Amino acid sequence: MDRNRLLLAFVLMLMVAIAPSLIWPPKKPAAGRLRGSADSVALRDSAARSVRPSQPTAPPSTRSTAESADTGRIVLVTSPLYRLGFSTRGGLLRSAELLQYQSFAPGDSARPVQLVPKGDAFLRHRLVLPTGDTVSLDDWDFQPSPDALGLVVHAGQAATPLRFDAERRGSHVTLEYSFVPDEYRFEVHGSVTGLGSGGAVLLIDLASGLRSVERDSLDDYRHYSVVTKASKTERTDFSSIRPDQRALLNGPFEWVGVKSKYFLTAALALEEGQPTFGGAIAIGGPRIGKAASRATILITMPVPAAGTFRYSVYAGPLDYRQLGRMGHGLDDANPYGGIFRPIVRPVSVFVTSILLWMHGQLHLAYGWALILFGIVVRL
Repeated sequence: MDRNRLLLAFVLMLMVAIAPSLIWPPKKPAAGRLRGSADSVALRDSAARSVRPSQPTAPPSTRSTAESADTGRIVLVTSPLYRLGFSTRGGLLRSAELLQYQSFAPGDSARPVQLVPKGDAFLRHRLVLPTGDTVSLDDWDFQPSPDALGLVVHAGQAATPLRFDAERRGSHVTLEYSFVPDEYRFEVHGSVTGLGSGGAVLLIDLASGLRSVERDSLDDYRHYSVVTKASKTERTDFSSIRPDQRALLNGPFEWVGVKSKYFLTAALALEEGQPTFGGAIAIGGPRIGKAASRATILITMPVPAAGTFRYSVYAGPLDYRQLGRMGHGLDDANPYGGIFRPIVRPVSVFVTSILLWMHGQLHLAYGWALILFGIVVRL
């Protein structure tokens, strides 16, 4: 190798060492806004009794101890990885902080990543009955168990549950969230009495986007999309859905997620390889100029006459290792490569695995791992 080639190689290695910190800066929270149900609601028990709850109103409080007629009390669940806030009003997920990731949004002052935007909520539940009536749980008042301001789950601890119960005119609803302290996931177990022999369809209002905490939010919005997994992973960008347009995503799906540039919130089947969700609906939201930052994502799930349903939720970073632990092919939640994807993905998975091994076993920064990998390939 002559002197010019040696100099060029040295410059390229410096670029490789610096580029990762520019291309992959620390992760940040994502933004989204959910709207309350405007449906009329009715719930009939086995004796055909009915109840029509009022419509949900004001936006949620972001304070963990706040309590009002509209949002209820927020119960915090804290682990080494996350701090989640669930409301006694509707059993909604009102807050999701990722404690090991720093926000870079203007005004956040290095706070942890917050996936749920102020005034919003994830995991709204509605039941569509065979009669065509829709039951929204948004304005049901739930009693938490344990009844405390917060719940702490420790590393290495077994899954810890937080249960919400509500009753209205003979119909009882239970939402139980079970948390895994070492992973960015929790399970949802629900039960409803009084459905009758026809069962129901559960409508999960997953999210309408994630809270963007990038310095450049417009660049982040370009990555907003809904991702689904049937036989393979498919991505539908928010920008491809016009405001108020309804895009029907045909299932069945093993999981459905909403992603930003760096983060993902997804609902998954408990059993890998078993499609649980019948389909999904993406409704285009308002735009900031040309940027599509909102799209309400609804997921359908059949509920048998027994009234029970179960699924899992991932709320965390688009980190290959974290996603790989979840199974379900969730590590492909950020599909890329276009028509060359069948070729690009196996190669990228192979290279990523090597770099992660070098980073973990050799204790090398990613930049030096890239340089060493390049030298080995050159040899």
